[in-house]
Amino acid sequence: MRIEFFFDFGSPASYLAWTQLAKLEAAGEVALRPFLLGGVFKATGNNSPVTVPAKGKWMTEDLHRWADAYGVPLKFPRSFPLNTIAPMRGAAALEGDARFPTYVQAVYEAMFGRGEDISDPETLRAALKGAGLDAKAILGSMTEEPVKAKLKATTEEAIARGAFGAPTFFVADQMHFGNDRIDWVIRAAKPA
Repeated sequence: MRIEFFFDFGSPASYLAWTQLAKLEAAGEVALRPFLLGGVFKATGNNSPVTVPAKGKWMTEDLHRWADAYGVPLKFPRSFPLNTIAPMRGAAALEGDARFPTYVQAVYEAMFGRGEDISDPETLRAALKGAGLDAKAILGSMTEEPVKAKLKATTEEAIARGAFGAPTFFVADQMHFGNDRIDWVIRAAKPA
């Protein structure tokens, strides 16, 4: 079955879920769907967990436990949280393109693998060039109106379907929220 994976680069839980992409792909076709977490928060009245000090402290520790369990790096950029609108527009521009997986990997590895500030255009450019991508063309696409409209439409679609945070997964009409629900997503995609 098809698994839709709505994500925003600004969500460390989305990054952790993305590191488990091979596991998800073993259960079904995975469609990575870039959306704007800030837009979702605004529309649903939700806020980042880091805005609640005790919850933010716990969540940061828990995210590091997940990273350790997965055996993946997790380094937060010094100025976290970041404005991810430009990198998310780049994802929207490349969604469905053969370069899309490389783009997503380059951005996630820069942001949470190395703790780089991908909201900085030069840092993002370097990450894309390092992955062998045409950084100039991709950065240029981020200002195009059709790309902006596509990202907005995907965000609105996710909200209409019940999303309130990231990562959000859909298997048919069944929604699952959070990195800690990957096993549930797999069960839904491969019913017994």
